[in-house]
Amino acid sequence: MSKDEKIPEEISNFLNENQVATLCFTDENKNPYCINCFYVFDDENEILIFKSSPGTNHHLMIQGGHKVAGTILPMKVDVLKLKGIQFTAEILKENHLTAYHTSTTYYKKNPFALAVPGYVWAVHLHTMKFTDNTVVFAKKMLWQTNKKQS
Repeated sequence: MSKDEKIPEEISNFLNENQVATLCFTDENKNPYCINCFYVFDDENEILIFKSSPGTNHHLMIQGGHKVAGTILPMKVDVLKLKGIQFTAEILKENHLTAYHTSTTYYKKNPFALAVPGYVWAVHLHTMKFTDNTVVFAKKMLWQTNKKQS
């Protein structure tokens, strides 16, 4: 497992080729709640940027510093050629959202999202397990960082 190294090219390419993630939050009682969302990957800052609509269940659970988990799969899944990522992350606090220009980055890739009210958020990736059955069945690549956002 690589620590504090750049995200491997295979993982970065996969994140850039796809656009929908499942994110799992927990509420104040530690009950899990999952959403599917469009995301944009910012390789330089090791973050996934997504948008949340006001008034949703998960919007109430989004607070900077909370940990989340998620998955990313391609839009079409072929079991023998499956590729996918499982990850853990931390929701960025508002000062990081501004510093990383997350709204600009998100709307540049998803201009249609400007028509929908909501807030742009980001998660800083902590760990990723990339499965790639196209090379060798059940090939796994692990990545993690010790960099913490404050």
